[in-house]
Amino acid sequence: MAAVQFLYMWDINPSDHLNEVLAEFFGNRERPRDYFAFAEELVCGVLNQSDKLDQVIGKYAENWDFRRIAKIDLAILRLAIYEMMFRRDIPPIVSINEAIDLSKIFSIDDAKRFINGILDKFKLELHRPLREPSVD
Repeated sequence: MAAVQFLYMWDINPSDHLNEVLAEFFGNRERPRDYFAFAEELVCGVLNQSDKLDQVIGKYAENWDFRRIAKIDLAILRLAIYEMMFRRDIPPIVSINEAIDLSKIFSIDDAKRFINGILDKFKLELHRPLREPSVD
């Protein structure tokens, strides 16, 4: 949840000082910053791969102008697609389910169908087990 919140914030207000923004964002939470190490790892991965992630979203967001996709939905999609592409320790089905759950919390009712549609199409491109982590 914290990773999506950060990605949304970053998309609205990017900075040239990622490390400082990460430290401030995760340092001002209820739990100690080291609790959020995994979330920070995901955030950095998403930001490093954002061009590839946006290409996937654009490919499957049929009949949607990329610029009109809600920022929170983009954050959710970027995170899920990053996990599906680059985190082989996370089963793709888990990423899809988490994305839908996040959309129920942070977005409008119709967002879950939009997000699920994109992720369901993208999962067909994956050449790995969908319901279990894959170890190479």
